[in-house]
Amino acid sequence: MSFTALALTLAVSIPAYAVGPIGSAAGFEDDDANLVVNSTMDWNGFSPVSWIGTAPYQNASKTVSGWQFTGLTDAQKASSDTGFKGGTKQDNSCAGVIGASSPNKSDLKRIYLAHKTVNNHIYLELAWVRILQNTTSPSAHVAFEFNQGTAPCGAGSDGLVERTAGDMLIVYDFEGGGTNNPTLTVRRWVTAGACEVGSSSAPCWGLAANLTASGFAEAKVNTAATAADTIAPSNETLGLSEFGEAGVDLTAAGIFSSTVCTSFGHVAGVSRSSGNSGTAAMEDLVGPGSIRISNCGTLVVNKVTEPSPDPTNTSFPFTVNGPNPPNASLPKTFSLANGGSDSTQVFAGGGYSAGEDLSALSSWSLTSAGCDNSTGTLVGTTISGISVAADETVTCTFNNKLLQGAINIAKVSIKGPALAGAQFSITGPNGYSNNVTTGSDGTACVDHLAFGTYAVQETAAPAGYSIDDPTVHDVTVGASSTCGDGNEAVFAATDTPLTDITVTAKSEAVGGTVSTITCTPKIGNSPQGPAESVTVTANGLPPGDYICTVHVDP
Repeated sequence: MSFTALALTLAVSIPAYAVGPIGSAAGFEDDDANLVVNSTMDWNGFSPVSWIGTAPYQNASKTVSGWQFTGLTDAQKASSDTGFKGGTKQDNSCAGVIGASSPNKSDLKRIYLAHKTVNNHIYLELAWVRILQNTTSPSAHVAFEFNQGTAPCGAGSDGLVERTAGDMLIVYDFEGGGTNNPTLTVRRWVTAGACEVGSSSAPCWGLAANLTASGFAEAKVNTAATAADTIAPSNETLGLSEFGEAGVDLTAAGIFSSTVCTSFGHVAGVSRSSGNSGTAAMEDLVGPGSIRISNCGTLVVNKVTEPSPDPTNTSFPFTVNGPNPPNASLPKTFSLANGGSDSTQVFAGGGYSAGEDLSALSSWSLTSAGCDNSTGTLVGTTISGISVAADETVTCTFNNKLLQGAINIAKVSIKGPALAGAQFSITGPNGYSNNVTTGSDGTACVDHLAFGTYAVQETAAPAGYSIDDPTVHDVTVGASSTCGDGNEAVFAATDTPLTDITVTAKSEAVGGTVSTITCTPKIGNSPQGPAESVTVTANGLPPGDYICTVHVDP
């Protein structure tokens, strides 16, 4: 054998893993039915998975490379396995659920789901796992039901929810054999109009659309080789025809549009007794469980103030803008108090902005703002260029600081020295009230004051001094400052030093002279006399000229 021939033989023996157009666009190997990551992403790429709950009914969720995984497990070959009451059809809303063992080909063990938005298209990956098959070409008829509502059905429905208009049913039909490819169809729940089953009337599942024929879906069953499942609660090898997977471009299929926000939050897997017929009897039930698939996201604006809580009880006005259309609800304007938040639903994409208006709030400043997904740029008081992915909640937080000021009271004597011990009252906005006393440097300072006008009044002078101005004065705090930074609002006042005067006249001889003391202006107990001993006393006299005349009568 030549070297060339040997090389050719080796080349053709290497297995090729074909990826269809849906998987290529999504970056998920959804039509090789082997679960193994060969190039981009496949189910085992979520491994290891933590399953919660009590077996056999468990659930799991995980996010890898933007793919959001959901898994649900089910009982197998047991009378306690959840299944549908006899005669239940797909159109039966809030169907009765009982303990029942399903036929071999309809007995599901698990369902897997994953979804991701790629290039503004929402891709949904589906997979089912069933029990060991007793024939090499068993048909598989599995439906995945997605609900938008949360209202629970009544007792006996095992967690199923009420269907609402627009709910989605994706049916996976595989008519056995290794050469037949699965067919995926989709139906929407309608409350008026035509039903898939002609004998039904709305509400019902509407007319089916063939996703496979339209090029919106691709699928595969492991008919040619076993498959290693490493995301199962216990690693296992799946036999032939025990595993099926599919990929669906929900956006291209029209499930999600650019003008309507649609969100699915509930999912269940269902097996049916025969092929693509709405009249087939329902068999096994897997789930239901929680999932969230949406073409819209949520933009949350959060307000944080310093100090907290906001002592002024101020509301902060915000406006959220974005592409319009499709966002007919934008712009949205609302006000938040300190520690408040509000949200609005937006279509997946970019070009959103959130900004606050501080023009009427002169006493507050924006110290920082940003979004938790690191999107957007802060310019002034607006974050622009915010992007919100499908099913994503983006929180943008605005941090504001109350611009507080200070008042510095300076007290000096009219003779110049600083005066300690002068007492002042200060009242102002928001019920503020305080009393301060000047220190050794003649000053008293208060800060952390909200902007506004304060009433300052000297209420007591230091010992030996009198208040020069006992009236109330308005002092405006309008600049951000703290005590000692030099930007305080200043109130200066003076006090006058006081003097005590005593004038005494006393006769040295008994029965001698008598004296009269008269002071101008009159002070203390002036005038006094005539008497052999007279005294005029005056305390607390301000500076000035005082003339006391002593007249001694010989």
